Amino acid sequence: MKRPHHQLRVWNEALELAAQVYAYTAGLPEQERFGLQSQMRRAAVSVPSNIAEGAARGTTPDYLRMLRIARGSLAELETQLRLCQQLHGLDCPEQLPESLDSVFLKLNSLIKTLQEKSK
Repeated sequence: MKRPHHQLRVWNEALELAAQVYAYTAGLPEQERFGLQSQMRRAAVSVPSNIAEGAARGTTPDYLRMLRIARGSLAELETQLRLCQQLHGLDCPEQLPESLDSVFLKLNSLIKTLQEKSK
């Protein structure tokens, strides 16, 4: 059975972004296991999770609220990624920031579309 979020490109891209974050954070030093690694992974998982939850809620206000939470988690992830690069000098694969930007754009677009529909 198809769920509403399965049809969303932003949800699918957010899933891929989370997988990329897991791969990237595997290269962090052991001392970051319960620090940045854990935080980045939780933020990355939060994005598609909140998109899915919002799509399943059934009301536009609830959906918008969950999409905004997802966007907040995405901003958190971007901040942590930059901090990770500063602290540990790990090269970030070009694909990761590109994926992050793409999810941001699609999420903002979906939010804007739902806001306009609810007026």
